[in-house]
Amino acid sequence: MGKRLSLALLLAATCAAQERRIAVIAHRGEHLSHTENTLAAFQAAIDLRADYFELDVRTTKDGKLVLMHDGTVDRTTNGKGEVAKMTFDEIRALEVKGGGKVPTFDEALALAVGKIGVYVDSKSISPQDVVDALERHHMLEHSVIYGGWGFLKQISALKPAARVMPEANNPDHLKQIFAEGDPPVIAFDARDFSDENIALAKGAKALIYVDRLGGNDNPTAWEEAMHRGADGIQTDHPGELVEFLKHAQRSLRGLLLLRNSPAH
Repeated sequence: MGKRLSLALLLAATCAAQERRIAVIAHRGEHLSHTENTLAAFQAAIDLRADYFELDVRTTKDGKLVLMHDGTVDRTTNGKGEVAKMTFDEIRALEVKGGGKVPTFDEALALAVGKIGVYVDSKSISPQDVVDALERHHMLEHSVIYGGWGFLKQISALKPAARVMPEANNPDHLKQIFAEGDPPVIAFDARDFSDENIALAKGAKALIYVDRLGGNDNPTAWEEAMHRGADGIQTDHPGELVEFLKHAQRSLRGLLLLRNSPAH
């Protein structure tokens, strides 16, 4: 019974996935084999044929845009200090654990052009700087921009074509978002991936990009997310998710061929 149910869910999810291609989002790049938020991690995500790599952007003391998830450089480099209190030259002089330098936002965008989309997690950056960087690299329409709703409204005012992506949070918050704007994508995590929030996003014809990280980052959880309407899945295992989606598509094609054969 369990196997039949799992197969039914997989087939239902795969049918839905074929109608709306599921985007594979590499969280901080392919960071299980490479240091997160580095060009090597992003290139690995490209090589694995992910649809996006996610990166975290912060602003240095002298106004340069660098990639760092944490507010400090301590965890991923051989240095110590707060990004916002360090100059670009000070940060650039550091070595990333695993080798290399802390990349700039521009370097990551230059790498992505024509190869992959970019999921911009705006940790500490001005709306104008986001727009300017994406336009400079012709990536405005090939990126999604994540951040607080107030921040994203400023980006939309600057550039209506920008693909802003607020967090769903709770239904009241999501209703307010749709009353005030028309974001093309809504971000979800395990906390707010609820039936009510999903219905609100679908009703507004917004894409649903959901995090499947930690204990939720496995084929069972990917399958469940697809079945419930996810259009994109953020994962720490982009290669495995790419292969999972390929297998699901092959399984569906095989079943359709079997059902359409003369014996059936």
